[in-house]
Amino acid sequence: MTSTSSQTSPLRVADLGTLAVMAFSGEAPDGDMPYLLAYSLGDGQGGPEGSAAAIRQLLTDNGMPVGETLIDGSQHPSLPLTLLVEGGQAVVRMPHLNAQCLAPPEWLAAVGERGYAYFLFATRAWPVAEPGKPVAPEDLTAFAGDEGTLLSAAHVLLPARSLRG
Repeated sequence: MTSTSSQTSPLRVADLGTLAVMAFSGEAPDGDMPYLLAYSLGDGQGGPEGSAAAIRQLLTDNGMPVGETLIDGSQHPSLPLTLLVEGGQAVVRMPHLNAQCLAPPEWLAAVGERGYAYFLFATRAWPVAEPGKPVAPEDLTAFAGDEGTLLSAAHVLLPARSLRG
């Protein structure tokens, strides 16, 4: 007789691969929208598929569904995801992820105006976008705007905090 366990295995951080966060802004009907894109290079021990599965588990374990659901972080104070904007940088923290990136001036202006950023955590690997190297706008649009990326990502309106209360 065999039995199947319904429990998920513990997250192996090495399976996530190299994680990165990128800040950019885009036009929206009500003004510029500040976006934060988190993604993996897909270089974890299980390759791109293993990284995608590990990220999906990380998101689910932390209350962030993958798919079309948009979570308003201001309505979920226990969400273990935070955004600190300070000194021209965006700092994102959640279990197993502490990342910071330089934010362009237009992103800083948009997040200052709105008080939040649209956080998109992609489960799909994006090996083209190496941290610290420029990404062509058309490559960013092709990845972040791709239906496959959007439907397999977590979407959160993430309140921005600063050290100056």
